[in-house]
This record gives sequence, structure tokens and C-alpha cells, in this order.
Amino acid sequence: MKKKFTLLTVILLTLGLVLAACGSGDTKKGSDEGKSGDADKKSDTDFKVAMVTDIGGVDDKSFNQSAWEGLQAWGDEHGGEKGENYNYAQSNAKSDYMPNLTRLIRDDYDLIFGIGFELLEDLTKVAKQYPDNHFAIVDDVIEEPNVASITFKEHQGSFLVGVAAAMKTKTNKVGFVGGIDSPLINKFESGFIAGVKSVNPDIDVDVQYAESFGAADKGKVIAKDMYNKGVDIIYHAAGGTGNGVFNEAKDIKQNDPDKEIWVIGVDRDQHDEGQIGDHNITLTSMVKRVDVAVQDVANQAVKGSHHGGDHLEYGLEEDAISVATTNKEAMSQDIIDAVEDYQKKILAGEIDVPKTRDETEQFLKNL
Repeated sequence: MKKKFTLLTVILLTLGLVLAACGSGDTKKGSDEGKSGDADKKSDTDFKVAMVTDIGGVDDKSFNQSAWEGLQAWGDEHGGEKGENYNYAQSNAKSDYMPNLTRLIRDDYDLIFGIGFELLEDLTKVAKQYPDNHFAIVDDVIEEPNVASITFKEHQGSFLVGVAAAMKTKTNKVGFVGGIDSPLINKFESGFIAGVKSVNPDIDVDVQYAESFGAADKGKVIAKDMYNKGVDIIYHAAGGTGNGVFNEAKDIKQNDPDKEIWVIGVDRDQHDEGQIGDHNITLTSMVKRVDVAVQDVANQAVKGSHHGGDHLEYGLEEDAISVATTNKEAMSQDIIDAVEDYQKKILAGEIDVPKTRDETEQFLKNL
């Protein structure tokens, strides 16, 4: 009888282990399903989000920095810790994009952002290689079912800072410094020219590209050339390269405090970058709330809405594009009023702001 009892006990224990193993297998499957759409099964503190910068770097005082600020805000909102729930991978060269993306995948991040259109090719590759992982790209569109595409209506904000520049210039010469000559940065250029010319068609707009988002030295050289030609306001859409534009303007102001020259910042309110002694050479900034978009998409992902395959566009209507008025001395009330009037016209559909050079050419013909 004792032997029978012992044998029965062994059978029951073995059966229990088999059932436990089956249960363990179901749990792992549920985790995999969570990665492919059921993220709401994870608590906020278990969810992990990361981003890969472009070569401008996380402290470019512009685009990447804004994205990182959004990710940090998301982390604070959910009680997360840097390195655990949210993090970034710094790219110092294009060759860093793929290793950074794959490292974050290995580290089991639930959502990975690629910051900037330069990551398009590499992010497309990893999205196809890891179909059960979730990604998002900022400033371009990837048509894969596990990638959310985030873009902005930069041309709208660029038009409005163009209005401000046209009303502020004393020389009737303004400049635009772009990072890489590309469809994205052409949106900034096109909107800016249209805004300037809408106020005064006779203003000259000098357009130059540095072909880099991380070359402050090139930005400084281009800015020096423009200012020497009589340009008194430069709008940059050049990431870290734009730091060189600020440096040149501050050097000129340092040597000649009475000289009126200005820089228009981009992506973030770059008022602080323009401070030089008692002066500030930042006229305004075209604020593109990358931080808001990143935080918004991450929050939706926590709830299970990854927007894979969706194209999310943020503009004036979503309060994701705006014009900074921090420099009260430079942005007079008449300039602010004019900017607000043009903004109302854009929102009402009375002005269709151009996004390309061809559209800009047609827009100027109709002025």
C-alpha cells in the first residue's frame, strides 16, 4: 500500500511539472504577442522606449535634443529610470545607425525611435528583420506594418518666421542655411521664402546648404559669408550645424554691439543660444514640437496603440508648430500681430504654404 501511494505521488508530481511547463510556454507566447500589439499587458514601469539620434547628437540644441526631452518627459511621467525604461543611443557617424538600432533591439526595448530621415534605410532594414518589434521614425515615412511614421508641417512654421524676418530686416537681405539638401529641409526653405516674399517680394533670400547636420564649422563659415554680404537675418534648419550660425552672429555682436544682426532658431526655442552679454541675437524660433510627438506616440504605445503602418502628421492645428516670442525686445507687437494674422489665414485654408521648390515658384507667381 505504501509503494502504491509513493508511485501515485510521483505520477501527480510529474503531471504537475508538465502542466507548469505548458503554462510557462503560454506566458512566453503572451510576452511575444505583447511585442506585436498587446503592449497594454505590460505595466507602465515595465515598458521600455529608446531612440537613436542622427549625427547631430542628443545635445544638438535642436532636433535630437527636443526628441530626447520628450522621451525624458515620458520617463518622468511613468516613473521610469534612464537606462532601464528609457534611453538613447548616440550616433556620431552614419555607420553607427545599424549597430545602435540592433543593440537597442537586443536590450528588449518595446518601442525604438529613429530620429531623423537619415535613419530611413537602416530602420527599414531592421523593421523587416524584426517584424515582432515596434519602431517609429521621425521626419520620414516607412511603409512597414511595425513602423509608425511621424512628420511635421515645417513649411507652415517656416512661413511664419519668414513673415517675422521680412518685417524685421533693415537691409532687405535675409538668409537660409540648410543642413542636407533634401525634400525635408526643402520644406523649411520653401515655407520661409514664401513667408518673406508674401510680406515684401523685393527682399533677397540667400539660400545655402552645409550638406551636414553636424558641422558647426561649416555653419559658421556660411553665416560669415552671408553677414558680410549684407544679410542681417539668417534662418537655419541645420541641426548642430546651426550652432555655427549662432557662434558667428555672437562673434559679430561681441565686436560691434550696435550692429543689428539676427538668427532664427529651429525645432526648439533657441533663445538661450543667442545670449551674448546684455544682448540676444535670436529673433525668434520655428518651434517644432518633436518632444510632444515623441511623448505622445510613446504614451499611446504603452496603451497598446503602436500605430504601425500609420503616418502621423503634426502641424499648427495640433499645436505642434509655433513661433517663439521669447525675445520681447526683438519681436515687436506689430511683428507678432502680423504672424498671428498669417497663421489664421493658413488655418482657414486661405494660404496653401508650398513644400517644394516647384510649389514655391508657382506660389511666388501668384503673389
